[in-house]
Amino acid sequence: MNYNIILIIALVIVALSMLGMLVRVIIGPTLADRVVAIDAMGIQLMAIVALFSIFLGTEYMIVAILLIGILAFLGTAVFAKFMDKGKVIEYDNDDHH
Repeated sequence: MNYNIILIIALVIVALSMLGMLVRVIIGPTLADRVVAIDAMGIQLMAIVALFSIFLGTEYMIVAILLIGILAFLGTAVFAKFMDKGKVIEYDNDDHH
């Protein structure tokens, strides 16, 4: 069987699951559900880029996959801090004159 057909089927399946996560981001009942869905969308986007890289036969997309992974991690960490403290950047009151 041709591997290109398998790659296209895998791309379609991951894209459909990404649409499902988009629905969870939009109608998620809590902020935690939305954060988990956004993190899952980042992982799925990495999978789509990896499958597309295999389909094209190139290895230069690995840098894009690493960049997406770093941004997804930072986004999840920022949302977690926002959920915990209510703000992302905290200022120390002693430093302001």
